[in-house]
Amino acid sequence: MSVSLYGNGQTVIQVVNGTVASTTSTTSTSYVTTGLSASITPQSTNSKILIIYNGYAYCSGSGQMVTNIYRGSTPLASGTYGFTENNGTSLVAALATNYLDSPSTTSSITYTVYFKSVSGTVYVQIDSIPSSITLIEISGS
Repeated sequence: MSVSLYGNGQTVIQVVNGTVASTTSTTSTSYVTTGLSASITPQSTNSKILIIYNGYAYCSGSGQMVTNIYRGSTPLASGTYGFTENNGTSLVAALATNYLDSPSTTSSITYTVYFKSVSGTVYVQIDSIPSSITLIEISGS
């Protein structure tokens, strides 16, 4: 069953979701995987893939981190998040990145979320709260 997007003639063809709940941390200033990925095989080379990433992060003390969604080895969309220590306690940040990709292929594609520290030790999937990635294939126009 496809769902028509009102007014533009496009339809949702398929939806794929991935989750991971194991806590991962890094002090690296180079990207490391969060462990979160999902794969989709587009039905048409004209399809678009809407990527929706959600998660939570924490930093020991004040610090900053960057996330990035990759298609294979190609970086697509990044988000930067800062943490401020308040009376000895760092705040938790909600992570969210959305991106509309045009992969131009009918081969299987894997999207993976990576992260790195700008400063401090950063953690994702804290307290085993799952992070998720949702891939929505939308027919091209």
